[in-house]
Amino acid sequence: MADTRSTAPVGLPARNPVRAGGSRARSKGWTGALPLLVFVGLAFGIPALALLGGAFTSNGSPSLANLTESLRGAYLTALLSSVKLSALVAVVGAVLGTFLAQAVVTSRFRALRDAVLTASGVLANFGGVPLAFAWIATLGNSGVLTTRLGLGDHGWSLYSFWGLALVYLYFSVPLMVLVIVPALDGLRPQWREAAQNNGASAWQFWRYVGIPVLTPSLLGGVVLLFGGAFAAYATAAAMVGTVVPLVTLQIADALTGNVLIGHENVALALSFDMIVVAGLVMAVYLPLQRRSARWLR
Repeated sequence: MADTRSTAPVGLPARNPVRAGGSRARSKGWTGALPLLVFVGLAFGIPALALLGGAFTSNGSPSLANLTESLRGAYLTALLSSVKLSALVAVVGAVLGTFLAQAVVTSRFRALRDAVLTASGVLANFGGVPLAFAWIATLGNSGVLTTRLGLGDHGWSLYSFWGLALVYLYFSVPLMVLVIVPALDGLRPQWREAAQNNGASAWQFWRYVGIPVLTPSLLGGVVLLFGGAFAAYATAAAMVGTVVPLVTLQIADALTGNVLIGHENVALALSFDMIVVAGLVMAVYLPLQRRSARWLR
């Protein structure tokens, strides 16, 4: 009978072929991802370093003056206004988008589902100056609906905080539909049937099954909508100008010297403030997402 014992020399550990093969596979995986990592490092790393260098430099020496100025007066007002606007758009857009997606998913008409998803894909990417012009022509001071319905006589103004929020919802709600539809498709009919067989009402099913399962996708959608509204610039610049203070508009004015000359580094400090706000939002989102993921295991 053949001897199946290891032939490794005495005193030396036997080599594990599986472990060696796994190490080689991981090494090849890193090698394949190297071009992407280099591109990401160049595309994001260099601008990030330039931003940090400018934000913490004043008159050629390290300083916190730019950061301090970015958190005062009109700059602070613009930052808080952007956070407020983004939070409003994120929450309302998530709620409206989820209800619309649920209506589409439960619809018996396949053509309706396809039409809504196709339109959502188009509208979610419709922004900038064309979006501002469309809303100005429709609900501006001389817009079609404004004049026909007499909205101006009732105090309506598109060039306000609430008007801008309405415009942002135009592309935020379709984006939420695209995000939440796959999650709603993942709700198995057997779960609802099991809940009904055990005497659970529709509210109890959503309270104890549906909403916990959808929580990671809902949180991800809220964060995505917040980021989209927080970073939007072209639509607000073309529609409201300086009427609604926003941090993106303040950054543009500081970079171009539209208001004050020599405040380019303040613009970089404002950009750093935006990164910090986004990081805080992610810091709240990630623990909640992990908690929901543990519940689903």
